[in-house]
Amino acid sequence: MSEASTAQALVLDFGGVISRMLFETHPLTEQALGLPPGTLTWKGPFDPSTDPLWQAMQADQLSERDYWMARTREVGRLVGEEWDSMETFVQRARGADVEAVIRPEAVATIEAAKAAGKRLAILSNELDLFYGADFRSRLPLLQHFELIVDATYTGILKPDPRAYAAVTEALGLPASACVFVDDQKRNADGGVKAGMQVVHFDVLQPAASFAKARELLGL
Repeated sequence: MSEASTAQALVLDFGGVISRMLFETHPLTEQALGLPPGTLTWKGPFDPSTDPLWQAMQADQLSERDYWMARTREVGRLVGEEWDSMETFVQRARGADVEAVIRPEAVATIEAAKAAGKRLAILSNELDLFYGADFRSRLPLLQHFELIVDATYTGILKPDPRAYAAVTEALGLPASACVFVDDQKRNADGGVKAGMQVVHFDVLQPAASFAKARELLGL
């Protein structure tokens, strides 16, 4: 039996994998906030040279949460406000059109996995922290998932082994039966250590990354 045929569940990170990164939607953000086009110059993985703070995060000098809180405060100041929660940034930047920031490749893969009888879970470090709890009700796609493990509530951040164990235990599956997709290398490496089949998601090539996940699932 091939390893691919043993995969029973698709476990996805949310931000960057299911949703486009904020770097990808700077024009939407600038428009929503009334900022001149080109105001936001930091581009994270899309052009690390523009973003020393991102480089520091990749070197484990600060956490992903610290990175986004710094950006939140910075963008708040640009509009003359004091922002102290990531949720404020995301809701103001992305407004009412939730669907506009979801990757179409993610939708296609999730629907294909569901149709094939694969189980679906999300393992996120910051889903409700970043997006706000009401976001879930505005994104019907999330209803496909039987399990959402969100460190907003558990307090256990990937790559802590307990984060991955929370998913496999709740699903009642061995780690090897789960295909895990995450755009942060440290979190992908954590999935490997946990024994999962892992796709380190490339935000520069989302279609190729989702194709790899479908391949592992035998879709």
